[in-house]
Amino acid sequence: MSGDSIDAASRARRSARGRAAKQTFGVPMDIDTPAYVISVAAELTGLHPQTLRTYDRIGLVTPGRSVGGGRRYSMRDIETLRRVAELTAAGIGLEGVKRILELEAQVERLSARVAELESALEEARAMAERAGEQASFLPELMPRSTQAVVVWQGRSSRRRRGSRGS
Repeated sequence: MSGDSIDAASRARRSARGRAAKQTFGVPMDIDTPAYVISVAAELTGLHPQTLRTYDRIGLVTPGRSVGGGRRYSMRDIETLRRVAELTAAGIGLEGVKRILELEAQVERLSARVAELESALEEARAMAERAGEQASFLPELMPRSTQAVVVWQGRSSRRRRGSRGS
């Protein structure tokens, strides 16, 4: 086997492993799937389980709940907890951390909206360009210049005419 085919084969195996990791027990997994119990989340974030409960209570993170009521953390929750740990380690208080997380979420939403609007604008520009191209083939739809002359009559002449007819 050549070096290229070995690389391609190893990439295919890694890709297959990545796809398999996204599906656990026939359930599709994504970043928002609540899958980790509090002890695993604590281990993944380096935080104490009681700290995670406190963060849940004050609203920094809102894990899903199991049927029995136990907390289930998603990968997005784990990332948020890591961000909280990073900010608190930098000396920011929990209220400040909460506000920072809110603002970061708002920036993310607004960035997505800007991308959406830019896409719509590009689409509209393309449609206008196509319409312009098509209009050049249809001269009967193009506005025609006229040489008609419109005579303006002031109010006084209209009043005189109306008063004579009465």
